[in-house]
Amino acid sequence: MTFFFHSRTMKRLILLLATLVALPLHAAEKLTVAATAVPHAEILEFVKPKLAAEGVDISIKVFTDYVQPNVQVAEKRIDVSYFETGPYLDEFNKGKGTNLVRIVGVHIEPLGAYSSKIKSLAELPDGPSVAIPNEASNGGRALLLLQKAGLITLKDPSNPLSSLRDIATNPKHLKFKELEGAMLPRVLNQVDLAVINTNYALDAKLNPTKDALAIEDGQSPYVNFLVGRPDNRDAPAVKKLAAALTSPEVKEFIAKKYQGAVLPAF
Repeated sequence: MTFFFHSRTMKRLILLLATLVALPLHAAEKLTVAATAVPHAEILEFVKPKLAAEGVDISIKVFTDYVQPNVQVAEKRIDVSYFETGPYLDEFNKGKGTNLVRIVGVHIEPLGAYSSKIKSLAELPDGPSVAIPNEASNGGRALLLLQKAGLITLKDPSNPLSSLRDIATNPKHLKFKELEGAMLPRVLNQVDLAVINTNYALDAKLNPTKDALAIEDGQSPYVNFLVGRPDNRDAPAVKKLAAALTSPEVKEFIAKKYQGAVLPAF
């Protein structure tokens, strides 16, 4: 009887040890994600529990600018980023010599023109001050919106990277100020009009569907992408994040929370 007891005990101990040894193999995969606060980090927080249940522990690093997230992904200090449009990524890769890649498109943030001084674009005086983003992709996007609103025309009406030099006609004599995107909501009371990215507008408590005097529609080509590197785009944890961000649950979350200010792109 004594031998049988010890034998059974030993089997249990061996089984317990085997289980403990195997635990690291099933530990959560770590994934760091660079994002801007609204809506990207909010959407990531929404999918965090779902990913945890699938064995992926995401750490969300919030940035206020559009440069450092990609720099840190390229330098492998962060795994992936979620904040940017395709044209911005292309321009960043070209300018910085990086090779970051699109993984999946998640949502569209319609760019809007805002004012604290007028209620409609028809009220714009002659020679108004207009603030737009100071980098190529969002600056060109702002000019396309102003063209669509009838305030200017461009030499190439479809060029997403048009600059101020590409303005063909400017009948109201708009006076442009090019500023960093995050600064635009802060100067709203200092200019007649500011063209602001929706993430910064939402962060400043502006409601794009109510406050914007002109806004992109759902046909905008400026989809916000989950972005990574060629070496990790197919990693299991990254694939799980991509699937979570394009799930029916996220589509419903975006529709309810942002009420048209952010639109699903899937």
